Amino acid sequence: MQIEENIRVAFNGLIEHKVRSFLTMLGIIFGVASVIAMLSIGEGAKREAIKKYQQLGVNNIIIRDMDLSDKELEEARAKFSPGLSMKDVEAIRQVVPQVVDVAPQAEREVETKYSDKSLKATLVGVTPCYSELLNYTADLGSFIQEDHCVRQLKVCVIGADVAAKFFNVSDPIGQSIKVEDQWLEVVGVLQNKSLFTETVGELASRDLNSDIYIPLSTFNARFEPTKQLSSELKQITVKVEDTGNISHIAGIVENLVSRHHFKNKDFSIVIPVELLKQEEKERRIYNILLGSIAAISLLVGGIGIMNIMLATVMERTREIGVRRAIGAKRDDILSQFITESLVISITGGIIGVLIGLSLSLTISLSTEITTNVTLYSVVIAFLFSVLVGVTFGYLPAKKAANLKPIESIRYE
Repeated sequence: MQIEENIRVAFNGLIEHKVRSFLTMLGIIFGVASVIAMLSIGEGAKREAIKKYQQLGVNNIIIRDMDLSDKELEEARAKFSPGLSMKDVEAIRQVVPQVVDVAPQAEREVETKYSDKSLKATLVGVTPCYSELLNYTADLGSFIQEDHCVRQLKVCVIGADVAAKFFNVSDPIGQSIKVEDQWLEVVGVLQNKSLFTETVGELASRDLNSDIYIPLSTFNARFEPTKQLSSELKQITVKVEDTGNISHIAGIVENLVSRHHFKNKDFSIVIPVELLKQEEKERRIYNILLGSIAAISLLVGGIGIMNIMLATVMERTREIGVRRAIGAKRDDILSQFITESLVISITGGIIGVLIGLSLSLTISLSTEITTNVTLYSVVIAFLFSVLVGVTFGYLPAKKAANLKPIESIRYE
């Protein structure tokens, strides 16, 4: 009954002093809303990062041929390095443990035409297992098939941007596009792909949606290397059974390829799962930083609660004296004022949660920033607002409880 009475008195106080109560709550409202909004932005960025790294395949080890200048290329060849080649692919298959599959790919920049339209694209020669290893999904048609490679067919699978540029309204399947001096039949269109971040290095240097994929055998038979000393392959993707010892396997792969290249460092190794772990760690720190900055406004709100409760104690000194005179204990006065500060902080917290959810949704809909509201961000923000109410409401409540009844009744 005492708790119910305290809550009733607290709400009556809020209603009687609406403007003052609302101004007191503003710090809590803005603090809770900003914590939720900022954490949702951080979580959204984290989810996007994870999704993009997963596109590289978390069970994969990616070996990239380095882009060397003509002089560096000559020096590497003079030191007997052949660059990435199918010999490396076969050696990895035969020697490296726990290898599920290996996908070689060759690349070159090309001029592509269809009707009166043209664009610069990256031509990529691949094998059928490439789509499975790197999570490539055809939006229309299908990816490169085994029969395409065996018969060296002049077929291609185009990226989403190529399809949008050339076939804005028409069906691209079955159409032919001209790549350099070769006509290729479109058999598939890939779903939109997105890669980012400089931590992936050279993998981020091109737009995957502007790629054109053809059978590796067709690539080797019909397209000459852009440089005389160029490597046979641009990338080798190695899929392993599990990620538990992927770093150890990557070390074996690196040593093996390095021996084949006579210790020339003309290739780089990317381990997506390691990048993913690093990204998650960085995002976690980023979220803590964002939440801490937003929490400062909650502390400001707590100071506001303390100030207004101190003023309330002064205003109600006679009331406190009367209550003490008719039998109220110090604990009763203490609980009453703590309850009032809690009501202010909880009400402000609820309003802040609603505004924070609305703000996160608005940011996601009106900008290109992806937000993701998690339950833990809402709970943390709300509980912190309650903690602020109890902490900053305790000092005024303690002061009210320590007032002497006789002096309080005489107070003007």
